[in-house]
Amino acid sequence: MRRIDVIYIGLAVFAAGGLLYLLLNQLGFDSLDAGIWSQVLLVFGLLAWIATYLVRAFTKKMTFNQQLQDYEDAVLQKRLEEMTPEELAQLQAEVEAEKQGKSSDSI
Repeated sequence: MRRIDVIYIGLAVFAAGGLLYLLLNQLGFDSLDAGIWSQVLLVFGLLAWIATYLVRAFTKKMTFNQQLQDYEDAVLQKRLEEMTPEELAQLQAEVEAEKQGKSSDSI
């Protein structure tokens, strides 16, 4: 996200608060109540947005993490494609031996 995008989002939230205040004022709320309720709704919206961010951060579903995983998968795939059949057989034997070692350790 670019800096200008952050500025636009900030201005949009500011404008949404003003529009919400005007809407509540038009619906019959007095100025004080309209201001309080518009602030309450904006704070709850901000808290919900922060909660979604925290969920994505803790579950590692953020864009950077996904890009890093895709890159690592592509590098491993390229290395596998460059291996000779003998190297692939050796790697498969090592994986099988490691699986056997893990299964005997867990018993």
